[in-house]
Amino acid sequence: MTVERMLRDAAPAALAILVRRTGDFEGSEDAMQEALLAASARWRREPPEHPIGWLVTVAHRRYVEQVRGDIARRQREALVATREPAGAAASHIDDSLALLVLCAHPAVARPSQVALTLRAVGGLTTAEIARALLVPEATVGQRISRAKARIRAAGATFAPPSDDELETRIATVCTVLSVIYTEGHTASSGQSLLRVELSSEAIRLARMLQDAAPATAPWRAEVDGLLALMLLTEARRPARLRPVGRAPAGPSPTGEDLAPSAPLELVPLAEQDRSMWDRDLIDEGVALVTRALAEGGRPGPFQLQAAIAAVHDEAPSTEATDWAEILELYDLLRRLGPGPVVELGRVVAVAMVHGPEAGLAELESVALEPALAGHFRVFAVRGHLLELAGRPHAARVEFEHAAARALNAAERHYLEAKAAALAG
Repeated sequence: MTVERMLRDAAPAALAILVRRTGDFEGSEDAMQEALLAASARWRREPPEHPIGWLVTVAHRRYVEQVRGDIARRQREALVATREPAGAAASHIDDSLALLVLCAHPAVARPSQVALTLRAVGGLTTAEIARALLVPEATVGQRISRAKARIRAAGATFAPPSDDELETRIATVCTVLSVIYTEGHTASSGQSLLRVELSSEAIRLARMLQDAAPATAPWRAEVDGLLALMLLTEARRPARLRPVGRAPAGPSPTGEDLAPSAPLELVPLAEQDRSMWDRDLIDEGVALVTRALAEGGRPGPFQLQAAIAAVHDEAPSTEATDWAEILELYDLLRRLGPGPVVELGRVVAVAMVHGPEAGLAELESVALEPALAGHFRVFAVRGHLLELAGRPHAARVEFEHAAARALNAAERHYLEAKAAALAG
């Protein structure tokens, strides 16, 4: 195991223990960053036997030094000294859950929630977060600093979340994890479509949240739905990329077998080699969402999205997909969790059930949504529907508009290829 992997695995648990011991999230986070820097230099020549304990010991020492250096904090230093001794630890899961809930504090803006969660709970460094989110490192640092300041100003404390806190914040926690996963599954910009470190981390955190969720909690089914959605989506990852220009019917590589510089393009769902999908993830995801829908009462948005993903994953082909069921699920989803992405997905389902002209008619009203104004996905969907309707020239124009607006290279390559094929 590399030092980087050891640090990423140990840092969240160590930070959770330190915050619980000190009761000071901001000071503990600063001290942990110093401990991580020390560990990155020390562990390469002298790996510790107990990485978490090593980090806690060093970070706690740094924290005490910080407190001692601040006269105004002498009273808190005395309080820290009376807290429980090193080595005593509550449940790792409970501590991590407390951190996750704290990072999703309602006083913190969504971008800062994501950045803070990735660092405090995911164990990613500021540089790793910056690369993952495609923003400057300084921006990540500012977001994290603002998040910590807002948490401090709000008077939030680190403690195992009460049932009421979990219930009131679980929607935000799930949404933050969903944002992290979505960016890892389909990067909004850059050369690579996939950011596996992000999607993997989101799944790990969702599993942790599920483990900590009481079986009788009313929000448990929605956590199951979120995890199921991630697994059912992740199952298709091996078939989502292929070299630019490769025929749709040919084998589709994952990209991991190719040179890093090899240009890749998106493979849409209809063209994916379904034999490459991960059946174990599909089975687990289907079982999760089936149980959630059966036991959870009124389904939430993540359960419905997972149900849609399950219908896709269990179908042998696009043609054999139960589009009528998918449309029913979208109709329910738009009432419980409306949004522009939901509306676009429903447009496709309408077209598959009632024909492309019906889908085009729906799209014209959906395209008026402010969040979709000028978005490349609107042009891409219109291009597909026009192609299905037998209007290749109009479809080509839409694909060209979409390609010009796409910020991700893999999606842009695919849209350019569609436009070129229709021009012939």
